[in-house]
Amino acid sequence: MTEIPSLLAIGIALIVFLIIIFFAIIALFYKKVRQGEALIRTGFGGIQIATDKGMYVVPLFHKLEIMDISVKKIQIERLGSEGLVCKDNMRADIKVAFFVRVNNDVDFIKRVAQTIGAERASKIETLEDLFEAKFSEALKTVGKKFDFIELYEARREFRDEIVNIIGTDLNGYTLEDCAIDFLEQTPVNYLRADNILDAEGIKKITELTAEQNKKANFIKRDEEKVIRKQDVEAREAILELDRQLAEKEESQRREIANIKAREQADILKVAEEERLKSETARIATEEKVKVAEENMQRQIIVAEKNKERTEAVETERVEKDRMLEATERERIVTLAQIEKEKVVEVEKKNIQDVIRDRVALEKGVVQEQENMKDIEAFKTADRDKK
Repeated sequence: MTEIPSLLAIGIALIVFLIIIFFAIIALFYKKVRQGEALIRTGFGGIQIATDKGMYVVPLFHKLEIMDISVKKIQIERLGSEGLVCKDNMRADIKVAFFVRVNNDVDFIKRVAQTIGAERASKIETLEDLFEAKFSEALKTVGKKFDFIELYEARREFRDEIVNIIGTDLNGYTLEDCAIDFLEQTPVNYLRADNILDAEGIKKITELTAEQNKKANFIKRDEEKVIRKQDVEAREAILELDRQLAEKEESQRREIANIKAREQADILKVAEEERLKSETARIATEEKVKVAEENMQRQIIVAEKNKERTEAVETERVEKDRMLEATERERIVTLAQIEKEKVVEVEKKNIQDVIRDRVALEKGVVQEQENMKDIEAFKTADRDKK
């Protein structure tokens, strides 16, 4: 009983192993196609072609070939004495690149593989052998439809004519595009004068060259005239600018001189005004000092006179008082002497004399006061003058 599970496990493992081996063999026999290639399988089952997915190839039963179906470049050159003859019999050195590939359709791939072989189908040597003569003939045919200048200027139309003549179906191949790589006039030294076409081309080249030389010379002379005229105008403009610059500089110099003169005059004016102010102030100061000195001297004189008058008045007053006292003493002595002798009338007389003297003294005092008022009035008038 224990052997049954063991046998079952072994059986399952064997089945899994066989399945893995089966898928490994399938994966080993499966061939994938790469971009730009086509797989061609021959043998059991006939010809099978794959361009976008893989296929199974079993050894001994199948043979696998790989065809390059990517775009190839064929260059056709017509140079020198073999240059392309144009409509005006001028020759053109030209290089045209033709881009060709095997048509991606299965039937076309099968046709190419059967007629040429998968390995040789996309070799440049094979393509040149197949199409060089055809492309060269198409180039000659189209070249005869265009003058050289037209050919040079209408490259797009020239290319389209080539494609139209060749067509796109080339016995299993297809023409993708063509492009003019180089186009130039064939040098004259490659042309043969004994060839009627070349002779016509030489004549055409000579005529065109002469005409172009005339035009070039005319353009050159006209350009020289224009340049000379521009030089003259430029020189005149420079001289005019120099004149304007000189006038501007002279005007600026005059303006600067005027400004400096005005500034100098203003400086002198200000200096003179300051000097006049200073001189006026000095004179005014001197006058004030002089007036002050005169006033002081006058005040001194007045003060001295007042002092003298005051002293004189005081002296006179003292003298009068002294005289009055002396008189009084004398009167007293006299009265004492004549007291007994004089009568009352004498006494009255003496009294009247004294009164008279006093009146005279008072008049003198009043006169002195009037003099003092005159002095004060003189001082006031003197101050008003100041």
